[in-house]
Amino acid sequence: MMPANNIQDEHTFGEFGGVNPSISDSATYTFLAAKTMGDTFEGSSEGCYLYSRHTSPSNLHLSNTLAAMEGTESAHVTGSGMGAITSVLLQLCGASDHIVSSRTIYGGTWAFMKNFLPKFSINTSFVDITSLEAIEAAITKNTKVIYCESVSNPLLEIADIPRLAEIAKRHNVKLVVDNTFTPLIISANKLGADITIHSLTKFINGTNDTVGGVICADTEFIDNLKSVMDGAAMLLGPVMDSYRSASILKNMRTLHIRMQKHSQNAKYISEQLEQDGIRVVYPGLKSHKNHKTISSLYNPEFGFGGMLTIDAGDLETANKLMEAMQKKGVGFLAVSLGFYKTLFNAPGTATSSEIPIEEQQEMGLNDGLIRFSMGLDHDIKRTYEWIRECLIEVEMLTPLYDSMNLYKLEIAQNELILN
Repeated sequence: MMPANNIQDEHTFGEFGGVNPSISDSATYTFLAAKTMGDTFEGSSEGCYLYSRHTSPSNLHLSNTLAAMEGTESAHVTGSGMGAITSVLLQLCGASDHIVSSRTIYGGTWAFMKNFLPKFSINTSFVDITSLEAIEAAITKNTKVIYCESVSNPLLEIADIPRLAEIAKRHNVKLVVDNTFTPLIISANKLGADITIHSLTKFINGTNDTVGGVICADTEFIDNLKSVMDGAAMLLGPVMDSYRSASILKNMRTLHIRMQKHSQNAKYISEQLEQDGIRVVYPGLKSHKNHKTISSLYNPEFGFGGMLTIDAGDLETANKLMEAMQKKGVGFLAVSLGFYKTLFNAPGTATSSEIPIEEQQEMGLNDGLIRFSMGLDHDIKRTYEWIRECLIEVEMLTPLYDSMNLYKLEIAQNELILN
């Protein structure tokens, strides 16, 4: 499967021959025959639009392109990533059901499973997703879902999706994979996932001007999600606006170029920082504990992704470093990811703050951890130099071993010799 080619090949012209699809600016749609309306409500009429909470032409264009990217039969877009996650879990689980989830996941997802789902008598066991033995041991007769992120937020642990799929099939449960960190890089459906979720807000849209989500799966599951009788996506109403769908669809046409650049920049920065002695985690480094796993799963042309972490030791140093980097122009102290500019935050007090401190410590998330979403910087060496200067400023590095300055001195000396 060539996911980037699939995106480029999925195209619909506009109503008057425009190169982009027309935007459907309607909440409801007209039927020429009363019977067709009734058939549509019953789900027995194809090609007719009913109401925009169900779907719209603009949302369908985006859904089809995302399904093509992930290699699934169908897809359904939602108003946010959490809208996708919550709809899927509530569609799959009912009272007394059970979920086995990775312990390192987005804080909002963790909070939904830990604090919200128990109201409906749905319980979750959080485990080390890299331990197949722990996953097997956590499965019960009531388990309906194994849930993971392809690359976990924020610790960047790698889910061995083919092995997880084997376990899921053996126990007749669904494997749900959040692939937000690695669009194009990981083809979760091809590797065995039953359902793939993305927050479109991040890399796929890439401009941080809207929120959105998508659920990619087989046609039967997507149709069930949209059922007017008992479909979670239909009844909960996490609908995406047509204008936002059209905007995200246009941004998807450059996703392959952006992911390559995000990956190149993250790999360069992580390699340089590791050489400097900084504790850095990046899936593309051989030192990453799951490097062999991701190397067997990923699509090499898109690299290992744009996410990395460094350990500043404690929250005070982390905050000083992030403030210094923002002042220097490295990027922005902000949540989210996939923007053209580098974004960084301390997850323990930000995107994972929903998780209690003692549980953060148990999973290996300390308060000095800084998560980077590397941007599309053209001159990544300049960015590295700025990061080094900030590391020296907060005394995480010493100028004595400032290889960048030595590099500059060597260039200057060579120029003098030539002159």
